[in-house]
Amino acid sequence: MPGEGAGVTARWSTPGSPVCTPDWLALREPADAAARAPELVELLLSRLPDRPLVVRDLGCGTGSMGRWLVPLLPRRQHWVLHDRDTALLERAAAGLPPGVTAETRAGDLTDLDATRLAGTSLVTASALLDLLTAHEVDALAAACTAAGCPALLTMSVVGSVSLSPADPLDAEFAAAFDAHQRRARGGGAAAGRRLLGPDAVAVTADAFRRHGAHVVTASSPWRLGPAEAELAEEWLRGWLAAACEQRPELDATSCLRRRLDALASGDLGIVVGHADLLALPSAARPGSLS
Repeated sequence: MPGEGAGVTARWSTPGSPVCTPDWLALREPADAAARAPELVELLLSRLPDRPLVVRDLGCGTGSMGRWLVPLLPRRQHWVLHDRDTALLERAAAGLPPGVTAETRAGDLTDLDATRLAGTSLVTASALLDLLTAHEVDALAAACTAAGCPALLTMSVVGSVSLSPADPLDAEFAAAFDAHQRRARGGGAAAGRRLLGPDAVAVTADAFRRHGAHVVTASSPWRLGPAEAELAEEWLRGWLAAACEQRPELDATSCLRRRLDALASGDLGIVVGHADLLALPSAARPGSLS
């Protein structure tokens, strides 16, 4: 079962898994939309081509990135949606705002190169980088910079979690969770390579800079409280379950009970660190950032 550990089970999510259920994606969409950094879009706008835009959304899920970003971009837009799950692709294409055209691409989204990116105005993704390896983000950086294509990559975990009130075991669970996120991938061409997890933003920024891009990052934390109780509970269950999967000797049952009691009484606050990254190849660098 996904997300099991020491009596704690996540219902709709498996932290660090590329498999996402529609329920989990719908639950997190409002928090993602509130957290993303619109200032990076402002930096991007002046460097987009003066023609209809072609946007590639990697790991699109149900299309939440498109629903957030389409209204912020000028001109007509055509979205190319990439995901391994054909059912999610159908939802994403159907859920884009009116007036946007779309096409879907099922399969591995890590094999893009400069040739395949020809004609692309922007590459974007949400909650993806921490599921990739260093080799994969280097290949992505190489492809985008060779094609002169900006990349807006949002909502990557950074290994920062703050719960209030604090618990003496928070640091142990956090360390175990981060280690779980960095585990080796089990199959495919990248089998045995470690996922980036909370190192994703730093590693990706370095990769783009090595390939000549200008990189700007911005904090995009989730801030969860009583108004986000359902998401807070699901995140908490997944966080504890992943930590226990990494360290089976940890027992999260009593911790979860205390936290859920505090959540129910309106006394629990959670800040989950994420970061957004904008990479601008040299040909797309705005003068204000030079």
